[in-house]
Amino acid sequence: MTAVQLPDVPEGRLPRRVPTRQIRQILVLLPLLLVSFVAVQHRSVLVEGFGHLRHAQWPWLLAAVGATCLTWVAASFTRQGAVVERLPRRRLLATQFAAGAANHLLPTGLGAGAVNLRFMTVCGLPLARSSAALALYLLAETIGRLTLLAALLVAFPGALRLGTLLPDGAVGPLLLGLGAAVVVAAGVLAFVRRIRTAVCSFLRTALGEARSVHTRPARALALWGGSLAFPALQATGLATVGLALGLPVPPVHMALAYLAATCAVALVPTPGGLGSVEAALVVALVATGGPVAVATAVVLAYRIITVWLPLVPGALTLGALVRLKVI
Repeated sequence: MTAVQLPDVPEGRLPRRVPTRQIRQILVLLPLLLVSFVAVQHRSVLVEGFGHLRHAQWPWLLAAVGATCLTWVAASFTRQGAVVERLPRRRLLATQFAAGAANHLLPTGLGAGAVNLRFMTVCGLPLARSSAALALYLLAETIGRLTLLAALLVAFPGALRLGTLLPDGAVGPLLLGLGAAVVVAAGVLAFVRRIRTAVCSFLRTALGEARSVHTRPARALALWGGSLAFPALQATGLATVGLALGLPVPPVHMALAYLAATCAVALVPTPGGLGSVEAALVVALVATGGPVAVATAVVLAYRIITVWLPLVPGALTLGALVRLKVI
């Protein structure tokens, strides 16, 4: 039998099997690689969108850029309002900017959710409470968006021709799919005890977090004020781009079209809504009375301002936050 010499290991320590430093370096570069891949895939959209921006009225475009920047501030207020503890303000704002880039690289808000979840746990919040705060944020943002949409539909009932937003015969399959999803979820909760226990535990944590937040008026104001301001600023950005490109639709109607389109594509699991949002926005603007060509130009220019221009600096910020161990 041959003796094998094992490496010396200090007492009380195990050999490091995971190269943490190398993994972190890869994570720093990964956002930029993903941005490059997505940009190459959508290069024709980028070229056309920048072409439309050359012929726009710059004061309105600057207003759209300002509204876009304020969306990160509104998101920061909402995130802070979802937790009782005070979060570091500058890091919170930087995290929202980076989360925007991550959100356009992963489906249906998963990127932003993962970044914010990691940020809150690094700030010292337990994972259960961080998850509850994330759920409270999503609930407040959804309620805020639907509230604005309902208010504009009531105030301007004839502004949007809803019949043109859905293809013929699409309502039945959509309702059938939603009903099937509800039945499957109810069946899983009823028959899988482990999942039912986990869901009930999460709901208790989430309700406790929501009660704690609403006992503090400053947190409740930040939560609900930010959840209303966020979609309002997004809709304002689209309206100002429409004014910059001369879309013959009242700004309030353009805002209504934006809210209706984003609510409609919320169930489409594409990274950042790329593709689905553009199509839905064009259809919604046409439904408010805008010409197809101009509506397409407005949507492309709007997505350039809100998605593509912040994407590279957002990815750089994301990499920096990973390197600095903020997330």
